[in-house]
Amino acid sequence: MPAKLKIDDVDVAGKRVFMRVDFNVPQDKKDPKIITNTQRIDGALPTIKSVLAKGAKSVVLASHLGRPDGSVVEKYSLAPVASILSEKLGVSVKFLGDCVGPEVEAACADPAPGTVILLENLRFHVEEEGKGVDAAGNKIKAEKEAVTAFRASIRKLADIYCNDAFGTAHRAHSSMVGEGFD
Repeated sequence: MPAKLKIDDVDVAGKRVFMRVDFNVPQDKKDPKIITNTQRIDGALPTIKSVLAKGAKSVVLASHLGRPDGSVVEKYSLAPVASILSEKLGVSVKFLGDCVGPEVEAACADPAPGTVILLENLRFHVEEEGKGVDAAGNKIKAEKEAVTAFRASIRKLADIYCNDAFGTAHRAHSSMVGEGFD
């Protein structure tokens, strides 16, 4: 396993940076599209801005929101976070409707310099946590091959992995392990 470095010690110029952030922000109970506290978004801004200032080609942001248990649950979409993030960064944030797969890989392959991309909720896929619940409420477990494919797709999104999600750093979830990154 390669040595872990601080992002300040990594040459990110011209590189695509995958940044695991913690945007698990509180939502309004009546309207989950309303974020009631942006502290976790604010906490990631210095790292995002630093990487952009150092000439990163792109920053691909990945997070979870809530506990959708491996299924798409609309109230846990990160779409509302994208608009707040765009406002706070002062740049357009491109929101992608998924976090893995051919369309996401294509969108992240060769973005314009300085692009900021926010992926959809990682936990919409059972492969992120390794387990979940199906539509009938039955416990399910991710297949090993599916987890490998999920991680491989994440790896295709960037050249450098940066973990800025301190609150979830202890978890062995797919997006937290940085598998395949040097």
